Amino acid sequence: MSKLLEILLLDDEVIVGKRLKPALEKIGCQVEFFQDPKSAVERIQEKSFDIVVTDIYMDEMNGMQVMDMVHEKSPRTKVIMITGYAMISLARDAMEKGAFDFIAKPFKPNDLRAIIAKAAKALGMDIDLNSAAFDR
Repeated sequence: MSKLLEILLLDDEVIVGKRLKPALEKIGCQVEFFQDPKSAVERIQEKSFDIVVTDIYMDEMNGMQVMDMVHEKSPRTKVIMITGYAMISLARDAMEKGAFDFIAKPFKPNDLRAIIAKAAKALGMDIDLNSAAFDR
């Protein structure tokens, strides 16, 4: 891959960032992690990311609002929604409003890496999933 895939990861649980950031970096992604939605949105205004992975349920701002702001700034950015609440209607709403994909917690890093690879392919980029040691 000639260009690193640039990803913004937003989740109000610090453990999510600690676990997923290195898992995505292993496959050659450049990852910026945010716990605070307002800080993430400020960063999104400064820089366009290839992929934004955001939790849906957060205190100050929800993932649907974040997705709207991402698409307003950069329509090509793929948004992947993550949540601890696996609700089919919510997944459908997110997809109808432009989410690229949806994943429910708990999930393994490899589950997210597979979705990231699919989003990268949709952007015309490739990532090598074989370059990562598979996590349990």
